[in-house]
Amino acid sequence: MSNQVKISAAVIGAFVLVIVGLLSLGAFSDEPEEADPAAPGESQLVRSDSHILGPEGDSGVTFVEFLDFECESCLAAFPAVEQLREQYEGEVTFVVRYFPLSGHFNGERAARAVEAAAQQGQFEEMYRRMYETQTQWGEQQTPHDDLFASFADDLGLDMAQYEADYNDPATAERVAKDVADGEALGVQGTPTFFVDGKQLEPQSADDLTEAIDDALAN
Repeated sequence: MSNQVKISAAVIGAFVLVIVGLLSLGAFSDEPEEADPAAPGESQLVRSDSHILGPEGDSGVTFVEFLDFECESCLAAFPAVEQLREQYEGEVTFVVRYFPLSGHFNGERAARAVEAAAQQGQFEEMYRRMYETQTQWGEQQTPHDDLFASFADDLGLDMAQYEADYNDPATAERVAKDVADGEALGVQGTPTFFVDGKQLEPQSADDLTEAIDDALAN
């Protein structure tokens, strides 16, 4: 699909203003949750178990986002990423990697909740729910395990399985593996985007579109 489909000015404005504001506050310099570093040569941008939003693209181009569901800049970028998914559906593969930041009390919990939902085939549904509700639980210093469980219940998940997966050390290890990969790849904050293996430093949503168009052209 050509890039004649434009991302709305409102989305671009929100994306730029929030990211610039958080950069000035040092939000992107937060350290991620501690994780065992990946052994040399073992870090991967995309793994066989990495989560894909929607169908895989047929061009071979990948768009990878390292994100923290409690990150306000990730929330600001979310509508732009959704429009990119619509614009390049069937062409580009959109991959999500977890990267909860240590300064966000519920960031790792949110990632585990999404991963637990993924075990029942509801990754994207819980992914969306986290962004839709971030203002209810973000930037707070109290655990919101029960709230996240209520999201799972709303989605009709098997709650016994959800609770078991949410508390399973393997789920925390799955999140930590993404963090370790991100650190090894030079990720220092969220959101961090890669297109076709190249880390981007976008100043606007148009920069993301340009990077994808360049990758498709090449």
